[in-house]
Parts: sequence; structure tokens; C-alpha cells
Amino acid sequence: MEQIMTGVYAPKPPFPSRAVAATVADIMRPPLTTVSQHDHVAAAAYLMKHAGTTALVVLDAETDRPVGIVTDTDISHVVADGKDVNDVRISDVMTPDPTVVGTGTTVREAAELLVSGRFRHLPVVADSGLAGIVDVNTVCRALLGPDEG
Repeated sequence: MEQIMTGVYAPKPPFPSRAVAATVADIMRPPLTTVSQHDHVAAAAYLMKHAGTTALVVLDAETDRPVGIVTDTDISHVVADGKDVNDVRISDVMTPDPTVVGTGTTVREAAELLVSGRFRHLPVVADSGLAGIVDVNTVCRALLGPDEG
């Protein structure tokens, strides 16, 4: 018995065409939690845990502009080195002058920056100061589309 197939089989293309977020403003999270460079690392760890994030932007109190970024990796290095998280200041472990992007930066440009700089997080700035933050997971989901993330 011969089986007859009807219709045309078209394999799924490797990069489906989908409506993708155009800029980081479309996908960024608001910077709900920020820290001062004078705070203790313990405070950063506490804030990260309760905010459900892996990075905090360190702001200049006067300009509301990013002066650094502190990540969960920075905190784990403090712990692994046997230092007291209540004695170490964020300014001692943060990455100073982080690479930032504007709200008009495309998602693809953000992805390129994340890869070339080996970053996991990018603060997003606007004229008024810090506008949000994007991370590698959010950028990848935006590029892949909702079905892949």
C-alpha cells in the first residue's frame, strides 16, 4: 500500500522571521534597585537577593548617572577571598565606568556589545540619567523571539 502525502513539507528556517524588539528601551527593566559606591558589599548582596537580580548599578548621587556596576560574581569573589562582606565597600569591587547604552540602541547592537565586552549586563541611560538595565538573557530572548525563550 503506497502512502500519498499531500501538501508541501517546509522545514522550519533556522532563524525565523519574527517581530523583534527594535531597541533596548523595548526590553529593558527599570532600575528599581541601585546602590552607592560607599555601601557595604553585604548591602548589595541583600538588595540583589530581594530584588531578584544579579547586578546593581552604582549611581553618582548628584547626576543619577552610572559610575559602576556590581554583580553577583563580584560578591562571590569577596566571599571566596575570605573577606568580610560587612567591611568591603562596593567601590572596592565594582566595575568602574561601565559601558552603557542609550535607549535608542538596537537590540542587535546591545548583543554585539555584550559579546565583544564579555558583559552580562548593560545599564541603559537617557538624558535624565539611568533609565533601565538589560542583561544577556533578555537580549537573547528578544533576538530569538517568544517561542524560543
